Amino acid sequence: MSSGNDTTKLAATAFFAATAGAALSYLLLKNRSKSDPVHTHTPNQLIARTSFIFPDADNVSKAAASMSHSDTQILYPHSHEERMRRRIAARMAVEDENSLPRQSVTVRVPASSANCGPGYDCIGMAVDLWTEVTVSRADKFEITAEGEGADDMPKDESNLLVTGVKAAYDTAQKEMPPLKYHVVSRVPYARGLGSSSAAIVAGIIAGLVLAGHRLPVWGSESLLQIAASIEGHPDNVAPVIYGGIQIGIHNGTRWITERVPSPPGMQLVMFIPDFIGKTSAARAVLKDTVSRADAAFNIGRVAFLVHALAVGNLDNLKWGVEDRMHQPQRAQAIYPHLYPMIKAAEEAGACCGYLSGAGPTVMALTSGASGDIFTQREKERTDFSVAKAMMQVAQAYNVKGRIVVTQGTQEGARVVKVEPPFSTADITFRDNV
Repeated sequence: MSSGNDTTKLAATAFFAATAGAALSYLLLKNRSKSDPVHTHTPNQLIARTSFIFPDADNVSKAAASMSHSDTQILYPHSHEERMRRRIAARMAVEDENSLPRQSVTVRVPASSANCGPGYDCIGMAVDLWTEVTVSRADKFEITAEGEGADDMPKDESNLLVTGVKAAYDTAQKEMPPLKYHVVSRVPYARGLGSSSAAIVAGIIAGLVLAGHRLPVWGSESLLQIAASIEGHPDNVAPVIYGGIQIGIHNGTRWITERVPSPPGMQLVMFIPDFIGKTSAARAVLKDTVSRADAAFNIGRVAFLVHALAVGNLDNLKWGVEDRMHQPQRAQAIYPHLYPMIKAAEEAGACCGYLSGAGPTVMALTSGASGDIFTQREKERTDFSVAKAMMQVAQAYNVKGRIVVTQGTQEGARVVKVEPPFSTADITFRDNV
């Protein structure tokens, strides 16, 4: 009995102690709220502060009126856009000093390889081949070009570079002045390596810089919206803008894109034919509908492709790039050398092969590269043997062209020169831009 009484006494003591502690805490907090005006709130101050993205200072009040994301929202590791909303809202300012109109700008943009087999119009990879475009204010319109496709690209306002600049000025709601364009192209023109998307993105970025206009990225990806609306799909423009391997979709409201990991040591061996491939002709051979079996086949393959890239299992790329929606049709109608070349590349050691974009370039992916390849033993890599095998097939089918060996790039388009510069005496940006 004494043990039971002792337990009851301890429980009662604990209860009264907790009650006394709670009462004391309440009295202290109440007394602090009376004496400290910082912690006294009016009803209006109790409204949760939210954050937003705005393109310029004039839209702050409009954005504030449409706020919907509370600062009490839980931030998960993937909540990148909400983190940026709060960061911008905390600053409540737009930096105008670098938003002044410029006289001249040079933009560097990469090539890109779209579809990657089954990822029709939604998957693309940035390729380490670059074009530089310089756009300057001038007295009259002019386009000059040198390098890849210099003689083939249009020199009038139908050039997609001009289309991109116009779109930028329309977005900035400013009148477009006479401009002079100079293109130094190292991206093969109309060969299935994203030359049109490179021109579009370069034009948009150049136009925005010249107009002194900036766009929101987090929560809107405004540059992607402009570029994809011109191109019609995101598979090329997304990797041109952001670099790396990108998956892009339209979510019913806007275009969105996410990066897929790129396996280390992966090289790109490309057979680039001498003839131009027209996307319109390559699309014309495709049917408007696909069977349920073919749709299921491609769904499985694109999932396998993304998984192989994400985990770095290059052996599975062979199955991941298989396709039934566009490659068989284009091989039969336009590129009879496609599948024999893919087979030869894989037998020579390539992880996989596929038609780059709408063609005519055939892309093979190889592994084993580490550091500078010219100081690495060839036996550790397969790019050289794969290149020879692909060229032999080209000769057998009497398709003239060349082999280019390079790699993917994690970097997308960027400004490399501008007048007047963004750098100051105190702050220097990369390449002293």
